[in-house]
Amino acid sequence: MKIIARNKKALFDYHIIERFEAGIVLKGSEVVALRAGRANLKDSFVRIIRGELFLLNAHISLLSTTHSFYKHEERGSRKLLMHRKQIDKLLGKVSVEGYTLVALDLYFNAKNKAKLTLALAKGKTLHDKREVLKKKQVDLEAKIAMKNYK
Repeated sequence: MKIIARNKKALFDYHIIERFEAGIVLKGSEVVALRAGRANLKDSFVRIIRGELFLLNAHISLLSTTHSFYKHEERGSRKLLMHRKQIDKLLGKVSVEGYTLVALDLYFNAKNKAKLTLALAKGKTLHDKREVLKKKQVDLEAKIAMKNYK
């Protein structure tokens, strides 16, 4: 599994409830750009539109070698492929319980298919974010103290 892009900010901003794997519909120029590592998921999110999943605001850069006829939209919407039962389950949780869908990882699996890990998530409050930062700082200080103790 070769990870192309990871959304680290989503792990900081959201409590991850459940993770799902989805296929992604891409054009040829997008696949070549992904193989070159030209993707960014920083501000991306997933929406359910008319019973289908779409990845919005994900940035896949253009390569200079791409012919003008085959160029793609860099921030265009991209359709995600999942089973109908999973989409219905996600739709119920997003609409009723107030969760959101966030893109976490974009990668190629063992069969060289582009896949996206998306998560059912709940937003963190400012207080939660501060607690995470304090915990990281304390763990780092403890680790340094243990290293210097020897």
